[in-house]
Amino acid sequence: MAQEMTETIAPKREAHETAKPAAASGRPASSYGAAAHDPSKPPVKRQIVAFSFYKVMPEWRRLPKEEKAKHKAEFAAVLSRWNKPGEFLSLTYSTVGTRGDVDMCVWSIGYAVDEMNQMRSELMGTALGGYLNSPHNFLAMTKRSQYQIDRADESEGESRGAIRPGGQKYIFIYPFWKTRPWYLLSMEERKRLMDEHIRIGLSYPRVKLNTTYSFGIDDQEFVVAFETNFPEDFVDLVQQLRETEISLYTLKDFPIFSCVRVPAEEMLNRLG
Repeated sequence: MAQEMTETIAPKREAHETAKPAAASGRPASSYGAAAHDPSKPPVKRQIVAFSFYKVMPEWRRLPKEEKAKHKAEFAAVLSRWNKPGEFLSLTYSTVGTRGDVDMCVWSIGYAVDEMNQMRSELMGTALGGYLNSPHNFLAMTKRSQYQIDRADESEGESRGAIRPGGQKYIFIYPFWKTRPWYLLSMEERKRLMDEHIRIGLSYPRVKLNTTYSFGIDDQEFVVAFETNFPEDFVDLVQQLRETEISLYTLKDFPIFSCVRVPAEEMLNRLG
């Protein structure tokens, strides 16, 4: 059963309260940024997010059962050691049977690229790490949205400055690129197109969207992760979004990863 309580990773409250927009200055709104920051409030502390997918080599499955058990325990211990409340969080998923090129996913949320680097280095330094390939890895950051979402789980008080994973059983993850003509549209036109996109998303309340931004730090522009207990809702949502006008400005939105959330030990047991 999926966890009932939402997991959080955020600094102390006073360090990430939502900043109210500053008074209008007559200057045109940026096409890229969010509402202006109120200098009287602390800035939102943005997070680093990584989705790492791993494929175990066939040779590992042929090892003695006792040896594999030791490998799993060592790998799980690294994940456990790096789960630091308010600082660093990792969620684990099995992709066995949902994709042929990956077997598991580790979704980590922290506050520094160096931490991601150290943690992944420790994972790959384990005995099991010697039998793993990583065909896909997506790095991104949180960022305050420039559009009005009007949905609690889209902002969580920090306007996407902090990710708060839910307890849903499934997550659907994919990198995303928009076409260059999209960025040449006026902010008013983009908002018009986004309004329809958001309206459709709001009609599926059992699907929680996490959007993160990769401009300049990875190949993709965005990484989107949809959490839900109802895969059928996600299928219907994506099909309906294909029929929107804004879909004309999608350059690429694959590969798509369908993942089952399980504790680290179970994720590793499902490797075989």
